[in-house]
Amino acid sequence: MLGLAKCSTCQKAKAQLEEHGWTVAFHDVQQQPLSGAERADLVAQLGDKIINRASLTWRGMSEDERAADPVDMMGDKPSVMKRPAIIAGDLHLLGWTANVKRALDVPA
Repeated sequence: MLGLAKCSTCQKAKAQLEEHGWTVAFHDVQQQPLSGAERADLVAQLGDKIINRASLTWRGMSEDERAADPVDMMGDKPSVMKRPAIIAGDLHLLGWTANVKRALDVPA
């Protein structure tokens, strides 16, 4: 799971996954930034929806910053990444929605 340690949604997702038998390896992208290749892989797997356009970080960015490539944007401002990003085998999931929970057999 990729996210921010202080993000309440990430904390909730991690706790619920562990409650339902998942072993969660959590990676705080703020404390341990992803490499360019890792960010590029996320964009390749999840598309530009990896950028959270509803976040405070996004709202505080200039038009030039918003126009940047998502790979570079996440490198400059890790908190702009939608979270959590969950990679479980072949599954690449984003957020902690009812659909994500269903995909991971966690009651919604």
